[in-house]
Amino acid sequence: MRIATWNINGVKARIEGLLTWLRETSPDAVCLQEIKSVDEGFPAAEIEALGYSVAVHGQKGFNGVALLAKAGLEDVQRGLPGDVDDVQSRYIEAIIRGNHSVVRIGGLYLPNGNPIGTEKFDYKLRWMRRLIAHAQTRLAHEEPFVLMGDYNVIPEALDAKRPNAWLGDALAQPESRGLYAELTHLGLTDAIRACHPGGGVYTFWDYQAGSFQKDDGIRIDHLLLSPQAADKLQTAGIDRFTRAWEKPSDHVPAWVELDV
Repeated sequence: MRIATWNINGVKARIEGLLTWLRETSPDAVCLQEIKSVDEGFPAAEIEALGYSVAVHGQKGFNGVALLAKAGLEDVQRGLPGDVDDVQSRYIEAIIRGNHSVVRIGGLYLPNGNPIGTEKFDYKLRWMRRLIAHAQTRLAHEEPFVLMGDYNVIPEALDAKRPNAWLGDALAQPESRGLYAELTHLGLTDAIRACHPGGGVYTFWDYQAGSFQKDDGIRIDHLLLSPQAADKLQTAGIDRFTRAWEKPSDHVPAWVELDV
């Protein structure tokens, strides 16, 4: 089973690229972030025509997440628990079925947090603490679970081509990195890191200054696996080729293959 995550940076603007990628790579399940669409405006019909079920947690103009799955989606849950006043659409979760087992997938769009020293950074840290609490709850069920998405965290220096350029950014602050480490230390395996321990694998290149052409990238899109999912890990990678397409997202898909 191939499970993927992709910050699409506006699903309506990238729909042709999304459909092409779905046809070419045929993932079994996908989490999309930053769809920038309300639920009723999401282009579900075009995606369903390719054999996917669709669940959306949208928001007008920004944010928004969606799940796509060939085998259908069960027990769909929208929103990250822990703050009833949080109106930003940043988390969605569901169960998908493999041939011999089920996998729970959680898709997230973690707050960017810039600029540091503002409420935006405080919100990022609060959101990460809520995510840790929710992950603890899910891990207690001892089931295959993939917690994936745009984390807006550069975990280590080797996850950036020019690590020093990001030292003043919310993505690389000690607090952000510390909470990401706290999350993984619950027992979650970073699938990309496990399969590519040497670094140099990036998932985001800025639109400015020829960043993609210079390979001046960072890795901020992650797939974290529960022990029961990590036991089934076969391989993981990124679809870098999509960044060279016309009208690309500034992120590329990251994916994991599990033997389920």
